[in-house]
Parts: sequence; structure tokens; C-alpha cells
Amino acid sequence: MKTCFEIIDISLQAVCALVTDGTHDSPKIRDTGIPFIKGKNISSGVINFNDCDFISEEDHEICKKRVKPEVGDVLLANIGSVGDVARVTSEQEFSIKNVALLRPNPSQVNSLFFYYITRSSEFKKGILNLRLGSAQPYISLENLRSFRIQIPVDKSKQYEIANVLRQYDNLIANNRRRIELLEQAARLLYKEWFVHFRFPGHELVKIVDGVPDGWSRVTLVNLCHDIRVSIDPSSVPSETPYIGLEHIPRRSITLSEWGHSREVASNKFTFKAGDILFGKIRPYFHKVGFALVDGITSSDAIVVRSVESKLQQYCLTLLSSDEFVSLASKTVREGSKMPRADWNYLQKCKFLRPADKTLEEFNLIIEPMVEQMRTLALQSRRLAEARDLLLPRLMNGEIAI
Repeated sequence: MKTCFEIIDISLQAVCALVTDGTHDSPKIRDTGIPFIKGKNISSGVINFNDCDFISEEDHEICKKRVKPEVGDVLLANIGSVGDVARVTSEQEFSIKNVALLRPNPSQVNSLFFYYITRSSEFKKGILNLRLGSAQPYISLENLRSFRIQIPVDKSKQYEIANVLRQYDNLIANNRRRIELLEQAARLLYKEWFVHFRFPGHELVKIVDGVPDGWSRVTLVNLCHDIRVSIDPSSVPSETPYIGLEHIPRRSITLSEWGHSREVASNKFTFKAGDILFGKIRPYFHKVGFALVDGITSSDAIVVRSVESKLQQYCLTLLSSDEFVSLASKTVREGSKMPRADWNYLQKCKFLRPADKTLEEFNLIIEPMVEQMRTLALQSRRLAEARDLLLPRLMNGEIAI
């Protein structure tokens, strides 16, 4: 490696104060309590506390006797979805399972720099080569501890590299906050206009039997329909975006995360940019959003498209509303460990169909908001790709710090 500063090759055990994993027990899952983080809750460097299970405080006390995550620790999914990492950035209490914990030794390595090393494609490629097992891939702690990485000897260089990369993450975090504000505004706008009936000109509109004059109640199938175009993932380019339920966040309509078709095998459904994906497994998880790009999705998601283009954004806010998700959750088809939304039933339910003039005014406000969400999310993906490409170039001296 060509570089202007000294690099050492060192094992994770040598560079970390602790390399261990979470509980091997299976505490009872609860609706509320202490977050119970597994590999599926780790994505794009972030711990997803909005989409996790919970355990009791008593079970948490038992779990943390094995290990208690601390700020600066790196979590690595080491069973199942192997290789995803996230950095602990807050004092929030939580327990882990199917997750390895790497605690960088401050005398050896800058903790933020170490995190960026674990985010690199080179690190993930090496980690994936350590996988054992077939049905449920895993990485043993022994192999993980002996895994070797390269770091600058001079910790000031580590800090300088981390500081460059952090600027990208700051921009991504800022975009994420802006998306959250836009989504909140969209939810409030829907509720204000279509639940409380405080739409423009409402003072002059009579409401009869709960329906404003000029509006109507129609079945869902007259507003939107599900698209079921099945496809073999091997028949599309390997880089085709794939959105599984694990990529759909709770209570966020911007679907900015995805994998690729090369990672899946069984038949999937196709979707187009702008289509709505509704997670039908455990609908109370509130996994509903719009696609930023064309791609394929799990059969556990329903691909929805409005019957008229002018209804698309209304359908997005309707299907992602608390009222609709609550209805879908109360009418699930039972009989399995994972209750599913009964789409056939939902299609027969009646919902408001606003007057065309109201829809037009709504779209003038909501469409630019949705487009801005899309722009910010795609920009964040490009920033993340640029950041990840930058690390090896900073390490080998191709780019001066």
C-alpha cells in the first residue's frame, strides 16, 4: 500500500479492548420495555430503535451482565445478516442478540476512525469470508478476534481521516432530519384536510353524513389497486434494487434503503418509482412508503398504485395514515406466527374520495414535498457512496489530508 504515513497490520483483538457478542438466551419479547437489538436492526451505520423488539428490565439486567453497550462501541451483525455495522452514539439502554460488540481501545485507535474502518467495503468483504454455516450463516468470536485490519500508527492521522469522513455523515444526518420534518408535515396536512375537514374553503362546504359536498365514499379498489407482477430475480441485472421488509422503516414513507437482486433467490414482485409498498406482515409495524427507484420487492409487501395519477399522493398519505394502519391491524388474517393484512378485505372497505378541486390543491402542496424527500434521500445515498470510496484513497495517500 502506497502511503505517506506508517500503516500497521493488527488483529481486532489487539486493537479492541473487548470483542464479544450479545446474549445467547431468548428472553420473552414484549410490546414495550428495553430495546432488544438484533442484526436486522442494524443498517447503514445506524441502530434502528424504531423497528426493534423489547424485553423486560429484569431480562435486560441479565443480558447486560454479559455485555453492556457503551458510546463508541461498534455493533456487528454476526448471525444471519452478517456484516452490517453501527456505532453506539447515545447513552440509551438496550440489550443485544445475534450481534457482536467491538469496543475500540483508545490507546490503539481513534474510535470514530475504527468505526469507518468497519464500514469499509474491504472490511465487509473480509468479514463475509469468515462466515460459517449454510442455513444460518454466522461468524465465530474466535475468527472475529483474529481478523486483521490496517490502521495508521499515528493516531492524529486516524483522527484527521475520521474528521474528513464525518463531514459526509453530518450532511447525511442533516438530510435525514429534513426528510423527517417533511414527512411530519405531510402527515399533518393529510389529517388536517381529510380527517378534520379543514381543507381550503371548508367553511362554504356542507357536510352530509360525514362527507363534504362534492366528495364521495368509495371502496379502496376504486382509489388504488395492488400490482402483482412476479419475476425471477436472476432474470434482472444483479444491481437491481431489492426492497424487503427489513429495508422498510417504521413510520417513514421515504424508502431510501435497499439491497440488490443478486442477494435474493425466490420470485419477487416488480415495482416502479413512486409506487407505494405496504408491508403486510404484522401491519401494526407501520411499514408503508413510496419507492424512489424501479426495482423488485418481497412477496411480503403489497405493491400499490393509484387508479389515476392525481390520486397517487392522496393514496400514499391515506395508506400510511394511523387510521388505515389501525384498520389493517385490526382485520389481519390470523392463524400463523406472523399475522398478515387482509388486502382483499381492505379493498372492499370504503374511504373518502375528495373532490377533484381539493385533490388538485392538495397535490400542489404535497407533490413538491414528496419530490424533495426523494431528492434528499438519493443525495444521501450518493454522499454515503462517496464517503465509502474516500476511505481507501485517504489511507493509501492518493488524497492528501
